[in-house]
Amino acid sequence: MTRLCPALFIDQYGQHLYAGSLKELREKSGGGRVSKMFIDKKPGDSVYIGYVIGARWFSAFRPVEIPA
Repeated sequence: MTRLCPALFIDQYGQHLYAGSLKELREKSGGGRVSKMFIDKKPGDSVYIGYVIGARWFSAFRPVEIPA
């Protein structure tokens, strides 16, 4: 994840972190093993939604621009 604009990450306890890269998120969260986190939508479809870092699960929320 390399981004110019920081993304919002919310862990399972409701704590918020802003990070512009996975390296930055790992440093801010205290470190640990990094894995991608997925959820199942339809049978056979999985969607990437964030990261598991150590014992914390982070859902990613990225800015979206919608033309007016």
